[in-house]
Amino acid sequence: MKTNHNKKLRKSKPKKSMLSHALNGMFTIMLAGLMVWGYECCNASDLKFAQVSDVHFSTRNVNTSFKLTAESPKLLDDAINQINEMQDIKFVMFTGDLIDKSFEKELLAALPHVEKLKYPWYFVFGNHDPCVGGYLTKKLYYQILREHNANFTAQKPYYSFVPQKGYKVIALDSIIDTRITSNGEIDAEQLKWLDEELSKSKKDVVLIFMHVPIIEPFPSDGHRLLNAGEVQALIEKYKNPIAVFQGHYHANKITQHENVLYVSSPALVSYPNAFRIINIKNDKKKVIFDIQQKNTREENIRNLAKMMVFSSNLYTGEPKDQNGVYEIKKKR
Repeated sequence: MKTNHNKKLRKSKPKKSMLSHALNGMFTIMLAGLMVWGYECCNASDLKFAQVSDVHFSTRNVNTSFKLTAESPKLLDDAINQINEMQDIKFVMFTGDLIDKSFEKELLAALPHVEKLKYPWYFVFGNHDPCVGGYLTKKLYYQILREHNANFTAQKPYYSFVPQKGYKVIALDSIIDTRITSNGEIDAEQLKWLDEELSKSKKDVVLIFMHVPIIEPFPSDGHRLLNAGEVQALIEKYKNPIAVFQGHYHANKITQHENVLYVSSPALVSYPNAFRIINIKNDKKKVIFDIQQKNTREENIRNLAKMMVFSSNLYTGEPKDQNGVYEIKKKR
């Protein structure tokens, strides 16, 4: 009897072993799933994007003043190639003056270059983009962009979208198209819309993109935003982390006013012939902006561009304006 009992025990052991292996396997799969989920949750708050400004794409083989428009196709291709080589870019934003002359043929010539981007891309108007009183209106410009960009669905020259949870992108139209001018303005209708968008996004990190800067990198009465004070006051009444990315002046400058970061970025077409990559880390108590300048790899063009500017330091800014880490604390 004792022997038979031992045999029964020996026979039952393989069953327990198989059950144990099955349970261990299920536990391992569940644990792996939880680890992946946890990793994704921890990194879901991070966001990385590119800002390219003042491309001034031209089909004319002529450089104008300090803008190397004859080299603009090469410079644009290099920026796009660099961005495509990077990982985890959420989107690319062109902050105005994609083309140098406001003709449809120029836009249609530029778009095949831009379409090489492997990441979603968006656009705000610069003063060189629409034709004042001419054929290439803002409406037609956006119609052409929609035909060449599945991600671009905006019907108005200002719009918003959510790149991922916890963030809001607001694209503003700062361009006056009723007269020829390099000044900019945010009209009353758009200001009301901006206020509504910010009011709905008090818990988000807000990224605002526009061409004409709210805070100038250097004074220029002929280029400034005419109602900059009004726009600034509207934005700064909100206390969540906000960053404003701008172009137009072809110059680097980063200014922080408590929870608002104003980032003026360089031009691709003129020295320092660069664009920006921005990494954002959105923590529970603070948001960290890691802002980097990426120079063109076309060094011969860049050297020539430096020779064509009166003061290179005016456009490069200080080191902190080129590359820097900026922190905005969240207010409860």
